Amino acid sequence: MPSAVQLIRSSSLSDVAEYAYAATAPAQARLVFLAGSCPLDEEGRTVAVGDYAGQAAACVATMTAALEAAGASITDVISTRVLVASHAQDDLVTAWEVVRDAFGDHDVPSTLMGVTVLGYDDQLVELEAVAAVVDG
Repeated sequence: MPSAVQLIRSSSLSDVAEYAYAATAPAQARLVFLAGSCPLDEEGRTVAVGDYAGQAAACVATMTAALEAAGASITDVISTRVLVASHAQDDLVTAWEVVRDAFGDHDVPSTLMGVTVLGYDDQLVELEAVAAVVDG
């Protein structure tokens, strides 16, 4: 089933950003608000300790499982926010590249933020997402 999400681009804005600048969903769409996806295993332990790319990949896997539980998929995501516990821009870019690659051509509006700390021991990355699904 095709996604209800419409990505919006503007020729008057820079094409340097690796994502659409806006997205919409039809009025009948069911919005799915996901909790921040964390790099945790089934026992609640942080995985890929010290590895920004590994934690970003684990966050994408967690997000994908949460989307599936809500009857959605990655192509239904309408926006993301990537939180990275680092003051170094290179660390943010490392995490971002994993998330960007996971989304492929479905390059939703995104925000990449450096933060001082995240909620779990040894956690470096968290991925927030909102999806829009038209059921039926």
